[in-house]
Amino acid sequence: MKKKFFLMSLMITFIVITLSLSVGSVFIPIKSLLFLSPMDEYTKTIIFDLRLPRILMAFLVGMLLASSGNVVQIIFQNPLADPYIIGIASSATFGAVIAYLLKLPEFFYGIVAFICCMVSTLLIFKISKRGNKIEVNTLLIVGITLSSFLAGFTSFAIYMIGEDSFKITMWLMGYLGNASWNQIVFLIIPLIFSSAYFYAKRNELDILMLGDEQAHSLGIDIAKLKFHLLIVSSFVVAYSVAFTGMIGFVGLIVPHIMRNIIGPLNKRLIPFVLIYGGIFLLTCDTLGRIILAPVEIPIGVIASILGAPFFLYLALKRSRRK
Repeated sequence: MKKKFFLMSLMITFIVITLSLSVGSVFIPIKSLLFLSPMDEYTKTIIFDLRLPRILMAFLVGMLLASSGNVVQIIFQNPLADPYIIGIASSATFGAVIAYLLKLPEFFYGIVAFICCMVSTLLIFKISKRGNKIEVNTLLIVGITLSSFLAGFTSFAIYMIGEDSFKITMWLMGYLGNASWNQIVFLIIPLIFSSAYFYAKRNELDILMLGDEQAHSLGIDIAKLKFHLLIVSSFVVAYSVAFTGMIGFVGLIVPHIMRNIIGPLNKRLIPFVLIYGGIFLLTCDTLGRIILAPVEIPIGVIASILGAPFFLYLALKRSRRK
């Protein structure tokens, strides 16, 4: 069963990548993609300079967000939790607006956003720490408070900027149009590190799902483990946001669906969460490129349209259980 599902997942990945390379404002025959027919220089430029970097960017960011979402849901023991729960999204947006107000080049939007994410994350953890323990409830309250404060400032700044705020608005909705091979290299590094770290902690993650008391009785230093896991998750999400802007629901939907299909054991769950996180976000980006072609719908909009009904379903399902 698991082997068949893995092979099927690889096949789905190949199909989605092939279709994403083929469709768009300029259609490229699948024969050309499979090197069954000659390819001119114009087609090669579209594939290797424009579409392939964008496809890989979508896939890598989807993997990062989904893996972080899986860990966050385990830490908070809540399937409605996602990586943005402690205010990372608002911090990144705040950073992008600051970069704009300072009249920095567009390239620096992501850098300043990443720095703001890191500062806010460390600040939230510092406030929420009581001795050697992280108070999860305090963490959430501080995160929501900071998120609201920064969101208010950001909205006011965008209002004052006026018509010139288009670049920031596009970034807020998630945008992959600036993908490049250099960015791909920079994304692979945190992906390898975070995936290896989460997989190394797979047994501890399984124990955390049993509850804090059970984990403590089994010799797990809960506070230290949660702190390290949340820090890595926050860094990974901040890194993703810095390159692509705001993309929601990936870390919410994918881990929950995979947990229902594969089961809760992270030895099997983590690899499939990574694969289907990439598939989901790449599918969203492909739909965004073809629905109103040649006009592009931001990837964050498509992810929200697909994710919001699922989020509502989860919320109603939990309320009925109670």
